[in-house]
Amino acid sequence: MLIEAYQIAEEIQIKALRTNYEQTPALLSSWDIFYVFDNQKFIHILNYGVLVFVNFSKIEKDEFLKFSTSFLEKPLQSNVNDDFTLLIDEQIHKTIITNNTITIKNIDYQELRIITLNLAQSVALDYYDTISLDLLKSTKTYIDELENFGKVRISKKNLLKVIGKIKNIKNSILDNLYILDDPNIVWDNEDLEKVNRKLKENFDIKPRFRDLDYRLKIIEDNLVLFTDIIQHRESARLEWIIIALILVEVLNVFFSDWLKVIFSK
Repeated sequence: MLIEAYQIAEEIQIKALRTNYEQTPALLSSWDIFYVFDNQKFIHILNYGVLVFVNFSKIEKDEFLKFSTSFLEKPLQSNVNDDFTLLIDEQIHKTIITNNTITIKNIDYQELRIITLNLAQSVALDYYDTISLDLLKSTKTYIDELENFGKVRISKKNLLKVIGKIKNIKNSILDNLYILDDPNIVWDNEDLEKVNRKLKENFDIKPRFRDLDYRLKIIEDNLVLFTDIIQHRESARLEWIIIALILVEVLNVFFSDWLKVIFSK
């Protein structure tokens, strides 16, 4: 079976989707829905914008993707996706995980949900990795300007737009970092906990999250710097206004005294 995961939006309204979909979920929580079709095909829907298809044809996937569009928040222009192969071998005693395949003894909904969940987490991390790298590049452009010219050559309005955009995306990332949370079932089932742990190691979930967290901290430091630059600009502008007003007052006094001297003669 081919397992395919797609990040199609920043959020899926899973409650509304479940209400409007005729199929009854096999498993569900406040943040995910797991559908089973004749014990041969499966869909896992995660509210952070990921759909995972198991053993679906292209036509079937396209139909469901089309159906889901009504329940998307901030749909993506291009999908982030990944896949790997699921094998079933009744002769094995425990689940076997490699880079491109996972072999299970039989179809178990809870185990399959853990498998699709980890692929969904991996795809979501890919998406946020891409966003964070773009944010880092955009801030680095202005950091380079500071290094080369000693100032950021951008208007206050445009600089505020950059800060607003970065803050908005960064908040979106932070709001969805719970994607790395595991369902409660893994704490109650030792076998599922082992499968979950091995999958996280296979997808490098924790190292990738640390890298993402590190980039977010750098971006946050850059935002603080940009904010300081704006405050410095405003302070400097006010200082020049005060100097100009003092100069006008001095000139006014000087010319007033000068005119008095002239007219007194």
